[in-house]
Amino acid sequence: MRTISRWAFAAGLTATLQAHAVRTCAADDSAESGPGVGAQYDGAHVYVAPADMAPFIASFTATFGGEAAKPATTTVTPTPSSASFAPVRTPVGPLSVLAFTTPIPYPFGAERTGYLVKDMDTAISAATAAGADVLVAPFPDPIGRDAVIQWPGGVNMQLYWHTLKPSLPPLATIPENRVYVSALRADDFIAGFLRFSKGRVVSDNAHAPGVEIGRPGDAYRRVRIDSAFGKLTLMVTDGHVPFPYGRELTGYEVTDLTATLNKAKANGAAVLVEPFQADGRDAAMVQFPGGYIAEIHAVTRR
Repeated sequence: MRTISRWAFAAGLTATLQAHAVRTCAADDSAESGPGVGAQYDGAHVYVAPADMAPFIASFTATFGGEAAKPATTTVTPTPSSASFAPVRTPVGPLSVLAFTTPIPYPFGAERTGYLVKDMDTAISAATAAGADVLVAPFPDPIGRDAVIQWPGGVNMQLYWHTLKPSLPPLATIPENRVYVSALRADDFIAGFLRFSKGRVVSDNAHAPGVEIGRPGDAYRRVRIDSAFGKLTLMVTDGHVPFPYGRELTGYEVTDLTATLNKAKANGAAVLVEPFQADGRDAAMVQFPGGYIAEIHAVTRR
């Protein structure tokens, strides 16, 4: 990240950062509340081919609303590389869209999310104390610092920090980070992420309906976690899940699933899994131009 601000929509934040120039994000209460800042700063990393960037962004924003900053060529890794980067902000969650024009340096491309933290050193210390590995040690960018960590079960996340504290309004709905982990590592992941995020388990269902992972008639363990980073849904499976389950990074909550799916299809997306009901939700799986797969759901019962 040497030539432009941030994977996590920094280009779109530049004016906001200038307008809300509050000195550092240093953690005034991070010990008690955890390192997270807010779900409006935490979004999926979407990697697409250069030719697919514009169609993907157009389809995604037409489906959910919002807007994207103009793509800019930048280096988002600590080693030489080049990518077109566009931050996307929508009412249901932000995205960082990247189209590399060079080979992607390891381990970039495997991280699923970017999480804004109050203080990078404090966050890294808390993550390692909670059992995470540091795959990419913190490195500077023009407006802050970045790192990539890995949790038990092989879950990679980017952490980032701004020198000047950003100020964005809350989201209309909070997206879910959807994580698939084996039964062997699930409890380690849960314990570590809770210790790090200072989050809480909302539900832990050992007999969740298998239709949620493409296996009607079966049951599996599903754990929902809330924290300052937003929502996280953990699917504990044996890996015997049909496509596209396990390929989706995020679940997006909408008020009208049918209307949203109609918008998606009208703007080039494909419905991979038709709507089904489970756990007080109507849900479906959608693939946008460029290959990004998302779960979309409407809550019918809380």
